[in-house]
Amino acid sequence: MHKNTTADIIRRSKLTIVLLAALFGIVTLINNFTDYTAYAEYIGRIISMSATEGNESRRYRAIDSNLFHHRFYWAIITLETIFTLSCLIATYQLYRKLDAPCNEFHEAKKFAIIGLTTAIFAYQMLYVTILNEWFDLEYSAQRNAFDWAQNNIEYMFLGLIYLVAVKDS
Repeated sequence: MHKNTTADIIRRSKLTIVLLAALFGIVTLINNFTDYTAYAEYIGRIISMSATEGNESRRYRAIDSNLFHHRFYWAIITLETIFTLSCLIATYQLYRKLDAPCNEFHEAKKFAIIGLTTAIFAYQMLYVTILNEWFDLEYSAQRNAFDWAQNNIEYMFLGLIYLVAVKDS
């Protein structure tokens, strides 16, 4: 029978955090593909700055190219796919190494680190830096994805810190 030591519970909690990130990625990708048109149009409205208010002096930043809008959206989808697949692989690897020696469990974290870091990069760079800061997402009259992206960054960042900084014996 397996004993539930603190180290065992810490390992399982790390596995759970990575699994939840993977499940979030799966649902996000399902939404991106099943409602592609709506999300692509939303990204297009942000990049074209057609729904922003009070930023006439920054309107020169707008890009009206439909092709660019779709390519930018596909960049988001690509990074979300990388993060999701990495977290799924990590979930499997961490599960397999739950009872392994500390160094083996630690090595099983590689894909989790890649996945969570990719998610942080995607949401920070694409949503916060580019869509919000450059294309003024925060001034959009439409649904505001800035808070959504910030929540994702916080979860992934805290999960990453916990994954690598808390000793799992």
